[in-house]
Amino acid sequence: MAATEQHHSLALPDFDRPVKILIVVAPYYKDIADQLLAGARATVEAVGGSHDTVEVPGALEIPTAIAMAARMTDYDGFVALGCVIRGETTHYDTVCNDSSRGLTMLGLQGACIGNAILTVETRAQAEVRAEAAGQNKGGGAAAAALHLVALSRKWARRTRGVGFLASAES
Repeated sequence: MAATEQHHSLALPDFDRPVKILIVVAPYYKDIADQLLAGARATVEAVGGSHDTVEVPGALEIPTAIAMAARMTDYDGFVALGCVIRGETTHYDTVCNDSSRGLTMLGLQGACIGNAILTVETRAQAEVRAEAAGQNKGGGAAAAALHLVALSRKWARRTRGVGFLASAES
Protein backbone atom coordinates (compact mmCIF):
# COMPACT_ATOMS: atom_id res chain seq x y z
CA MET A 1 0.00 0.00 0.00
CA ALA A 2 2.71 2.51 0.91
CA ALA A 3 4.39 1.99 -2.45
CA THR A 4 1.39 3.54 -4.21
CA GLU A 5 1.29 6.66 -2.05
CA GLN A 6 2.17 9.99 -3.64
CA HIS A 7 4.47 12.22 -1.60
CA HIS A 8 5.44 15.85 -2.10
CA SER A 9 8.89 17.13 -1.19
CA LEU A 10 9.73 20.80 -0.90
CA ALA A 11 12.53 22.11 -3.07
CA LEU A 12 15.74 22.64 -1.14
CA PRO A 13 16.08 26.17 0.22
CA ASP A 14 18.55 28.74 -1.11
CA PHE A 15 21.02 30.36 1.26
CA ASP A 16 22.59 33.81 0.96
CA ARG A 17 25.42 32.80 3.28
CA PRO A 18 27.02 29.42 3.98
CA VAL A 19 25.24 26.86 6.12
CA LYS A 20 27.10 24.49 8.44
CA ILE A 21 25.48 21.23 9.54
CA LEU A 22 26.56 18.67 12.13
CA ILE A 23 25.57 15.12 11.29
CA VAL A 24 25.36 12.86 14.34
CA VAL A 25 25.26 9.18 13.46
CA ALA A 26 24.94 6.02 15.52
CA PRO A 27 26.59 3.32 13.38
CA TYR A 28 25.18 0.35 15.31
CA TYR A 29 24.04 -1.09 11.96
CA LYS A 30 27.00 0.27 10.01
CA ASP A 31 25.82 -0.56 6.49
CA ILE A 32 22.50 1.18 7.11
CA ALA A 33 24.18 4.13 8.80
CA ASP A 34 26.58 4.52 5.87
CA GLN A 35 23.66 4.78 3.43
CA LEU A 36 21.87 7.33 5.63
CA LEU A 37 25.11 9.30 5.90
CA ALA A 38 25.68 9.31 2.14
CA GLY A 39 22.20 10.70 1.56
CA ALA A 40 22.55 13.39 4.23
CA ARG A 41 25.96 14.54 3.02
CA ALA A 42 24.81 14.76 -0.61
CA THR A 43 21.80 16.87 0.35
CA VAL A 44 23.83 19.33 2.43
CA GLU A 45 26.38 19.62 -0.36
CA ALA A 46 23.59 20.21 -2.91
CA VAL A 47 22.86 23.60 -1.29
CA GLY A 48 26.57 24.48 -1.02
CA GLY A 49 26.62 23.72 2.68
CA SER A 50 29.39 22.21 4.72
CA HIS A 51 29.09 19.39 7.22
CA ASP A 52 30.95 17.61 9.95
CA THR A 53 30.14 14.13 11.20
CA VAL A 54 30.43 12.64 14.67
CA GLU A 55 29.65 9.10 15.72
CA VAL A 56 27.97 8.09 18.97
CA PRO A 57 27.40 4.57 20.34
CA GLY A 58 23.65 4.38 19.82
CA ALA A 59 20.41 6.23 19.12
CA LEU A 60 19.94 7.24 22.76
CA GLU A 61 23.18 9.23 22.65
CA ILE A 62 22.23 11.25 19.57
CA PRO A 63 20.09 13.88 21.38
CA THR A 64 22.80 14.37 24.02
CA ALA A 65 25.48 14.94 21.37
CA ILE A 66 23.25 17.41 19.54
CA ALA A 67 22.43 19.24 22.78
CA MET A 68 26.13 19.60 23.58
CA ALA A 69 26.92 20.82 20.07
CA ALA A 70 24.01 23.28 20.08
CA ARG A 71 25.31 24.73 23.34
CA MET A 72 29.04 24.70 22.60
CA THR A 73 29.52 25.14 18.84
CA ASP A 74 28.44 27.28 15.91
CA TYR A 75 26.50 24.81 13.74
CA ASP A 76 23.38 26.11 12.01
CA GLY A 77 21.58 22.77 12.12
CA PHE A 78 21.82 19.10 12.93
CA VAL A 79 20.98 15.77 11.34
CA ALA A 80 20.27 12.71 13.50
CA LEU A 81 21.01 9.36 11.83
CA GLY A 82 20.62 5.85 13.15
CA CYS A 83 18.52 2.73 13.08
CA VAL A 84 16.54 0.82 15.68
CA ILE A 85 15.22 -2.60 14.64
CA ARG A 86 12.62 -4.25 16.84
CA GLY A 87 14.01 -7.13 18.88
CA GLU A 88 12.57 -9.51 21.42
CA THR A 89 12.37 -7.06 24.35
CA THR A 90 10.74 -3.73 25.16
CA HIS A 91 14.12 -1.99 24.86
CA TYR A 92 13.10 -1.09 21.28
CA ASP A 93 10.22 1.04 22.60
CA THR A 94 12.46 2.83 25.07
CA VAL A 95 15.10 3.65 22.47
CA CYS A 96 12.56 4.80 19.87
CA ASN A 97 10.50 6.91 22.25
CA ASP A 98 13.33 8.48 24.22
CA SER A 99 15.54 9.36 21.25
CA SER A 100 12.56 10.91 19.48
CA ARG A 101 11.45 12.79 22.60
CA GLY A 102 14.97 14.12 23.14
CA LEU A 103 15.20 15.45 19.60
CA THR A 104 11.72 16.97 19.80
CA MET A 105 12.58 18.79 23.03
CA LEU A 106 15.73 20.21 21.45
CA GLY A 107 13.75 21.32 18.41
CA LEU A 108 11.21 23.09 20.61
CA GLN A 109 14.12 24.96 22.18
CA GLY A 110 15.15 26.22 18.74
CA ALA A 111 17.64 23.66 17.43
CA CYS A 112 17.18 22.98 13.70
CA ILE A 113 17.15 19.17 13.56
CA GLY A 114 16.31 16.68 10.85
CA ASN A 115 15.59 13.21 12.23
CA ALA A 116 16.42 10.01 10.37
CA ILE A 117 16.65 7.61 13.26
CA LEU A 118 14.86 4.77 11.51
CA THR A 119 12.49 2.79 13.72
CA VAL A 120 11.58 -0.39 11.89
CA GLU A 121 10.35 -3.92 12.41
CA THR A 122 12.88 -5.64 10.14
CA ARG A 123 16.30 -5.16 8.59
CA ALA A 124 14.69 -5.24 5.12
CA GLN A 125 12.54 -2.22 6.05
CA ALA A 126 15.65 -0.37 7.22
CA GLU A 127 17.56 -1.15 4.04
CA VAL A 128 14.78 0.23 1.82
CA ARG A 129 14.50 3.43 3.84
CA ALA A 130 18.24 4.02 4.20
CA GLU A 131 19.32 3.50 0.60
CA ALA A 132 20.52 6.82 -0.79
CA ALA A 133 19.27 5.83 -4.26
CA GLY A 134 15.93 4.67 -2.79
CA GLN A 135 13.81 6.35 -0.12
CA ASN A 136 16.89 8.31 1.03
CA LYS A 137 15.70 9.07 4.56
CA GLY A 138 19.16 10.46 5.38
CA GLY A 139 18.78 13.01 2.60
CA GLY A 140 15.25 13.77 3.76
CA ALA A 141 16.46 14.47 7.29
CA ALA A 142 19.17 16.79 5.96
CA ALA A 143 16.56 18.59 3.86
CA ALA A 144 14.36 19.01 6.95
CA ALA A 145 17.26 20.51 8.90
CA LEU A 146 18.07 22.86 6.02
CA HIS A 147 14.45 24.04 5.80
CA LEU A 148 14.46 24.77 9.53
CA VAL A 149 17.75 26.67 9.20
CA ALA A 150 16.18 28.76 6.41
CA LEU A 151 13.16 29.53 8.62
CA SER A 152 15.41 30.39 11.54
CA ARG A 153 17.37 32.82 9.41
CA LYS A 154 14.19 34.33 7.96
CA TRP A 155 12.71 34.99 11.39
CA ALA A 156 15.94 35.95 13.18
CA ARG A 157 15.63 39.63 12.31
CA ARG A 158 12.08 40.01 13.59
CA THR A 159 11.46 41.33 17.08
CA ARG A 160 8.41 41.64 19.24
CA GLY A 161 7.57 44.03 22.05
CA VAL A 162 8.65 43.03 25.52
CA GLY A 163 6.44 43.36 28.60
CA PHE A 164 4.49 46.60 28.54
CA LEU A 165 6.54 48.20 25.78
CA ALA A 166 4.75 48.65 22.47
CA SER A 167 6.07 46.72 19.52
CA ALA A 168 7.79 48.59 16.71
CA GLU A 169 4.73 48.03 14.47
CA SER A 170 2.29 49.97 16.70
